[in-house]
Amino acid sequence: MHRVRKPRWRLLSAVVVLGVLPALAATPSAAAGLLPSTPPTFQHELLAKATPDECFDGIGQPYPAGPPCAQGQAKVNQAYVWSLARANDRLWFGTGANVNCIVGGTTLSRPNPRLNDDYVCEYAESQVVRQNPTMPTNVGDHRHPRAYVYDQSSRVLTEKTDDIKNASADDTSRLRRTLGLRAGATHQGVVILAGPALGQSVNMFAFDTVTGQYLGSTSFAKYGNIRNFVVADNVLYAGVGVGANGREGGYVLRWAGDRTNPFNFVEVGQLAAQVADLAVHEGRIFVSTWSAASGGALAAGSTARGSGLVGNLTGSLLGLIGIKPVEEADPGIAGVWMSPPLAAGEPGLTAGDTAGWKLVWSASSYEPDPIIAGTYGLGALMSYDGYLYWGTMHVPMKSTSKVAEVYPPGDEVEARALLENSQRAVSIFRGKRFGTLLEDVDLLYGEAKLPAYDATANDGAGAWKYTSTGHRALHGRIGFGNIYTNYTWTMEVAGGRLFIGTMDWSYLAKDLLPETAAQMGFRNAAKGLSSELDPIVIDPALYGGDLWMYESSLRPATAVNTKGLGNHLNYGFRTMLPDGANLYLGTANPMNLRTDPTDDVPEGGWELLKLTPVAD
Repeated sequence: MHRVRKPRWRLLSAVVVLGVLPALAATPSAAAGLLPSTPPTFQHELLAKATPDECFDGIGQPYPAGPPCAQGQAKVNQAYVWSLARANDRLWFGTGANVNCIVGGTTLSRPNPRLNDDYVCEYAESQVVRQNPTMPTNVGDHRHPRAYVYDQSSRVLTEKTDDIKNASADDTSRLRRTLGLRAGATHQGVVILAGPALGQSVNMFAFDTVTGQYLGSTSFAKYGNIRNFVVADNVLYAGVGVGANGREGGYVLRWAGDRTNPFNFVEVGQLAAQVADLAVHEGRIFVSTWSAASGGALAAGSTARGSGLVGNLTGSLLGLIGIKPVEEADPGIAGVWMSPPLAAGEPGLTAGDTAGWKLVWSASSYEPDPIIAGTYGLGALMSYDGYLYWGTMHVPMKSTSKVAEVYPPGDEVEARALLENSQRAVSIFRGKRFGTLLEDVDLLYGEAKLPAYDATANDGAGAWKYTSTGHRALHGRIGFGNIYTNYTWTMEVAGGRLFIGTMDWSYLAKDLLPETAAQMGFRNAAKGLSSELDPIVIDPALYGGDLWMYESSLRPATAVNTKGLGNHLNYGFRTMLPDGANLYLGTANPMNLRTDPTDDVPEGGWELLKLTPVAD
């Protein structure tokens, strides 16, 4: 067994901001001989892409007519393929517009207009806000989402947005107030596209999958967010959040509808945090959640847990040495929850199962810093090769901002330490036999130690200390070796392989890091850092979303592509759908000013792609 050397990474480097971390030499010897000598290769095809839909002539200026734009420049607002579903050889999907601006204004609370060569966020200066005084300024770049269907046989893309807008004034108003069509599913002849709305509600829109006819829409005022659906034993389920952006807990809903009543749902699970994704594993539904605390300060103390037989039998002993079993974790922290058995009692989950869900893993069982643990989200999860796989989510600069609120840096040295130590990249886990004495949880990509802030160190001056996570990674380092790999966005199994689509925010970091540094007090941050410190530089080789793949539970993952599949402005793979060994992918690309096909920079706006394995 090799000795594991764990060098500290540096967020700020004289050459690049981290770059790619050295791989962790921790692959078990039993698996070493199973590593493929040549990873499989794939080819990708662009099926459809967002087109310019507006003209821009300066922050705060009226939008000229077009496109085509006789004045100003073309702008493409539709940024994400935010939902993707399939039925009858048709791909149904919904979009999200200017999502990076929305996240910056809401989650990061930075609604300051910004303009660069790649994108513009106008916020309060937007014509949308000026023409609608009740519009919250932090979502001033909101544009209503769009709905599409792509026919796989004819290869024709048809927009269905006007079907919604032409149905009634209520449907038009509901669409205009929808932040994005974030979740999609097809079941029993119905496709549902759903998403959070301005204010506090979830809006849903339904179509007939056979005829394509629009079936109507509705609003659920009780819920505030929705991300995904799943079908288990021929029953459709959805996960939602309660309150604004889902910060007041979550529910799992069972669909009880049909073509005549497509919006009939029954609550079958109530959780302490909003639901992010759902998967079927070991005869149950498992869901991932986002922290209800939204990154607020939490009680201090290590909460790493044991796993498997030892973790279940020795919880009291672990408590004596400062390690909490998962049962003692804050249920509002991002975690993995397990449903009652689907086969128990009536088929599927019912209203009687609402209180029967169990928290089986918590982010606080891995992250040693309690403030940073509160900023975690969990993303995709998927059953594969006998294990449940899941990964973490980290909004860029959110953890840094939350730590700075509690422990403001006093000078540039402290601010730099904060930047270097508070950022996180994705960690990937897997587990099986949950809730039994043989439960087993593995860290696949992550760290044995992470920096945690100790306010009592240095006689109360405080310091960052590398602290045990209670785990040892089997396959590699945090972020698959790249600190900018921040979202585990989607997972799917296709052709016997587990694909993991992530977000890589390195392209955004070249603008966000200097801006954050300036807000934290760095001198000359727009040009880098002060002369005593290293400049902020991003290695362009990192640009573009990363797609990873497992061929077996016995082997580490391999990179399918780390450059956005032909467009480095695709900073992530937001949605995926399997079709045999093939995979359909929807990208996230909010570079709304990159619309010139004649320059040497790829174009902004969402893309729908098909990934096909190449035969040997």
